[in-house]
Amino acid sequence: MDGRPVLVCTEFEDATADLVIAELNRRRVPVLRFDPGRDFPAPVVLAARVGAGGWGGRLTVGERTADLSAVRALYHRRPSPYPTGSGEQAARFGAQENRRGLGGVLGALPGCLYLSHPQAIARAEYKPAQLSAALRAGLTVPATLITNDPVEAKAFCAAQPTIYKPLHAGAYEVEGEPAGIWAAPVEAGEVDGAVSHSAHLFQAQVPKVADVRAVVVGEQVFSARITAPPGVVDWRAEYQSLTYEPVACPEEIRGALLRFLADFGLNFGAFDFAVTTDGAWWFLECNPNGQWAWLEDAAGLPITHAIADLLENGASQHE
Repeated sequence: MDGRPVLVCTEFEDATADLVIAELNRRRVPVLRFDPGRDFPAPVVLAARVGAGGWGGRLTVGERTADLSAVRALYHRRPSPYPTGSGEQAARFGAQENRRGLGGVLGALPGCLYLSHPQAIARAEYKPAQLSAALRAGLTVPATLITNDPVEAKAFCAAQPTIYKPLHAGAYEVEGEPAGIWAAPVEAGEVDGAVSHSAHLFQAQVPKVADVRAVVVGEQVFSARITAPPGVVDWRAEYQSLTYEPVACPEEIRGALLRFLADFGLNFGAFDFAVTTDGAWWFLECNPNGQWAWLEDAAGLPITHAIADLLENGASQHE
């Protein structure tokens, strides 16, 4: 593969990554796309060597090969998890070696821009760490309790209107069908001994009039106001009923978002805020690898171009 390639690590079907790859192709930037968790050790072949300049060698996917020392950027989108290797001991051992071998090399490429680094994404997925970082960055955060103590939970819910939301948006099924676990109001009388079975996140409910999703790419911030029907707590549960409009991000919020990303070493973040009648933005969470393609279309935000700029140049052309 001629030129300095961009590596795109994502699952087989990823329409969001397709948008960015199409834009890079239009710019004649070479792209090598693969799914580390699914495609290694075949059809991906790794031959990496370390030297004074860092890791070099080659990464081959089918009939295409990239020079590891010349990778300009790695777009860590939505790759499949590395297999756990359940079963025989040899299979478990091999699975761990694959994760640490290929994954380790991909995370240590010299002169490579990461959007974002896999280990930084993993650190930033923990909501307790997010809330601490948001406060350090100067964002306003609702009162929050994480507990498995029903007594503590009941007292917290009695003190103010409260919502419960999961600490991780993992797969969940109801009667065999995929289901989302959305943020939802909870009252003190609903809290029972089941709380003791796992950690729970309870948060003071913000009296919001709208939501904002702010997508940060490098140092660019793209914000959209999201309006849901009255009474909807979690707008993700009502996609068909939402309206969108682009909004300017207040300068003090923009600075806080950049500080938040710098805290984790991220080059991307999809932030969710609740907006109150006085115009205050309350931080709810950040998805360090969140979705954005639907928002680009709905609110007219040029996010694809911003990501392509970053991957091509290592910095936005619009700054």
